[in-house]
Amino acid sequence: MSDTRTIDLSDSAVKRLSEMMAAEQDDSLKLRIAVHGGGCSGFQYGFSFDDSINEDDLVFEKGGITAVIDEASLDILSGSTIDFVEDLIGSAFQIKNSAFTASCGCGSSFSI
Repeated sequence: MSDTRTIDLSDSAVKRLSEMMAAEQDDSLKLRIAVHGGGCSGFQYGFSFDDSINEDDLVFEKGGITAVIDEASLDILSGSTIDFVEDLIGSAFQIKNSAFTASCGCGSSFSI
């Protein structure tokens, strides 16, 4: 049976991640997305580069970018889109998910 939980990477996120990974000069790197308890709204997410895939990771690919996310984090983030936004006050990766009921001003903490 196939797993229907998913995340998506926007085209702007793929472009920025491609630039960042090229600067690292390591073709084995993957984007690791994780959710941890904490932050001012209950959960916070994190992004990092990783060269391994763990036993409980699900793998998503788009535009040459491989993203890995563990089962527990995917339960919370399923249906989300990872976006890279540039505006007058700066640029940042954002997670867009209609299941989030609140988020904080810093943009890295949320509740469901």
